[in-house]
Amino acid sequence: MKKILFLFLLISYALFADALPKSIQSTVKTITDNSIQLTSDIPTGMSGIIMHDYGNGISAITHTTISLGNAKASVEPYTAILHKNIPSIKTEVTVGDKVIFGNFYENALVIAPNQVAYKQITEKFKRTWVHPDALALYFMQEEENALNMELLKRFSKKHQIGLVLVVASKKLLVIDPISKKVIGSTGLNTNPNTAMTPFYARFKQLDLSVFSVGDNDKEYTPYFQSVAGLK
Repeated sequence: MKKILFLFLLISYALFADALPKSIQSTVKTITDNSIQLTSDIPTGMSGIIMHDYGNGISAITHTTISLGNAKASVEPYTAILHKNIPSIKTEVTVGDKVIFGNFYENALVIAPNQVAYKQITEKFKRTWVHPDALALYFMQEEENALNMELLKRFSKKHQIGLVLVVASKKLLVIDPISKKVIGSTGLNTNPNTAMTPFYARFKQLDLSVFSVGDNDKEYTPYFQSVAGLK
């Protein structure tokens, strides 16, 4: 009986530990205009890359993609590396190309109202965490006053972040910042009375004079009101 209970607890812990989305691979089955049909269905909103095999052990990323559901996905230019001295790849998408969704899902960012909530998330899930201090600085440099999906996309592309976890009222949102879609959520207890504005970081975002950017009298949208707009 003890062995059964131990096994149950072990399995339950494993399931919880794997609650965040992971990378999924598929293959291009057919091609139509700016979309592709895949050999397997992928959850809607997952972003990824398309890779072409040139033979002799040589392969390269040719496009980015976002799952549209029903084993269908978009085809978009690959813009992660842009440099005038590096030629862009002209290869067209080909049947049989490998498609990797969630290629950066191991890199994640937590947006939380306070340090307690932040630690609660980062201690429960194993990921390579980008600290919100970096987002706070970028937030001020962009002279934003509230969180929005476009801001998260720009920041995530710059830092190769695949998932953004946002502590909302009584739940945790899991966002793919490249597709700008909420791809999952789970229940979570939080205390809205201890929320930092605009979000938790280790320095005072309100003191903009320290960074000499923007309007020092800027008013930020309160935390839970700000994250409520991330849909």
